[in-house]
Amino acid sequence: MIPSSLLAAIRFLTRLPVPGPDTTAEDLKFAVVWFPLIGALLGLLVGGFHALCVGWWPAWIAAVLTVGFGLMVTGGFHEDAATDAADGLGGGWTTDDVQRIMKDSRIGAYGAMGLWCLLTFRAAALVALGSAAWLPLAAAWCWGRWSAAPLLRGLPALSSTGLSRDIGADLPTGAVRITTVRALLITGVLLVLGMMTQDSTPWRLLLAPGAALVACVLWWAYLAKRVGGQSGDLLGAGNQLVECAVLLVFLATFVPATK
Repeated sequence: MIPSSLLAAIRFLTRLPVPGPDTTAEDLKFAVVWFPLIGALLGLLVGGFHALCVGWWPAWIAAVLTVGFGLMVTGGFHEDAATDAADGLGGGWTTDDVQRIMKDSRIGAYGAMGLWCLLTFRAAALVALGSAAWLPLAAAWCWGRWSAAPLLRGLPALSSTGLSRDIGADLPTGAVRITTVRALLITGVLLVLGMMTQDSTPWRLLLAPGAALVACVLWWAYLAKRVGGQSGDLLGAGNQLVECAVLLVFLATFVPATK
């Protein structure tokens, strides 16, 4: 039987239809520990789609199609949060201003610029990695979603209401440790998969935990000083920053097989 918290994690992070009982607030409290697994599986799914596209279309066409496919599968959940966070942090001077702007459904200049940079970088990374994108993508999405647990535990909620406050306030003891161990185990499994498929770059996955940790700590420190807490949008933005950091480190040491 699939744990209700795992079902909650799938429903929370994806738009995939999942049969079973309705998700409750209690399920969401324990769903965080499954985030790295869902992220890795999503990365493998999107990476597999990209590998198929590369066989049919030019690199940039395949990359754009893959980015679109990823947004469709996830509903652009974290990208929307990152857009709101960019608008709030870019246009707000005080914590109240930041929160007010993030709640506005309209996209401002900072959000538009941030979203363009985010999606363009993702497409460019896919072009650079080519058919080898599936491993780093799975690792990046795994560690990106891992970041929710330490940020929830390390920062108070900015609002007295909202999902991030409810989940963060009741986050199970040891959730950060469990989530981190799972992310490390998943990275190990991805490393083995890379070796089994004779991928030329699997060892670079060992850089993922360090890149994720540095990016998460820097984002935590920035939020602590800038606004003094976290919200759903700021957690989503942290997810995207960690994901980008993992891909950047991987790309810095990546040598295409064609060279």
